[in-house]
Amino acid sequence: MNKLRLGLPKGSLQQQTLALFARAGYTIAVPERSYFARIDDPEMEAMLFRAQEIPRYVAEGVLDCGLSGHDWVRETEADVEEICELVYSKQGFGRYAWVLAVHNDSPFKSPKDLEGKKIATELVNVTRRYLAEHGVNAQVEYSWGATEAKVPTLVDAIVEGTETGASLRANNLRVLDTVLTSSTRFIANRESVRDDWKREKIENLRTLLEGALRAEGMVGLKMNVEKAKLGDVIAILPALKNPTISGLSDEGFVAVEIVAEESQVRELIPQLKRAGASGIIEYPLNKVIL
Repeated sequence: MNKLRLGLPKGSLQQQTLALFARAGYTIAVPERSYFARIDDPEMEAMLFRAQEIPRYVAEGVLDCGLSGHDWVRETEADVEEICELVYSKQGFGRYAWVLAVHNDSPFKSPKDLEGKKIATELVNVTRRYLAEHGVNAQVEYSWGATEAKVPTLVDAIVEGTETGASLRANNLRVLDTVLTSSTRFIANRESVRDDWKREKIENLRTLLEGALRAEGMVGLKMNVEKAKLGDVIAILPALKNPTISGLSDEGFVAVEIVAEESQVRELIPQLKRAGASGIIEYPLNKVIL
C-alpha cells in the first residue's frame, strides 16, 4: 500500500496542530514518549519532530511532507516545496515575528548601533543574513533558552520570536526592528510531489486543512423567511457569497442559509428576527471549502 509520510511539530505547536487536524477530519493519537503518532488514515504515517528539524527531514526525503514554520525553512535553507501557508501559531491563529530587541536602558537605537556587539538567538543563520543585509558585523551566538534574560548581562541584543510581545515587555526589552515575519507552512519533498499518488494525497490534505482553518470563528445560520420580507432579510446578511435560498412546502416562505463570523451572530440574530426571519438555527462549522 502507498504511504504518505507526514511530519507533525512536537512541542509548542503540537496541540494546535492536532486540533487543526481534528477539525480537518483526522483523529491523531500520540502515545506518551513516542515520536510515532497513530492516525486514522491507513494511507498515512505520522511522526512527530521538533519544528526546527522537519524542513531538513522533508528536504532529505525522510518525510514526504510536514508542517513547520517559515522561520525554520529559512534557517535551515531546506530545499522544499511550499504547498500552502497555514496561519496558526502556539497561542492562537496568527503570524508571529522574530524581532531584534535590546534592553530598555541600552543606548542602541538601530541595527547599525550593534556593530561589533554580541547577539543571542535560536535563529542564527537568519540573523547573520539580516545583519549582512544591513552592513553590520556582529557576533551571533546560539541561545539554548531563556534568551530574554541574557540582555544586557550576557549579550547586547537578542533576536527572539514573539506573538504578543508580552514576554519582551516583562523582561524590560524594546524592539529595534523585525527580522522575519513567520507562520506555519505545509511543505513537501520535491520528489514526492512528482509522484502522482502522493501529489493527490498532499493536495487533498491541503484542501481539508485550509478548510478547517477557514472555518475557525465561523458558524452557519439557517432560517425561514416570508417571501414578502426576503429583500429586507438579505439586505442585512453577511455571507461568503450569496446566501443559499431554497423553497419550502409552504409556498409563501423560503429557507435561507448563510455562513457568518461567530462574533457577528449575537448582533445579527436579533436584526434578522426583526426583519422577518423565523426558525433561526445556528450550527458550528468544521470546514469551509471555497
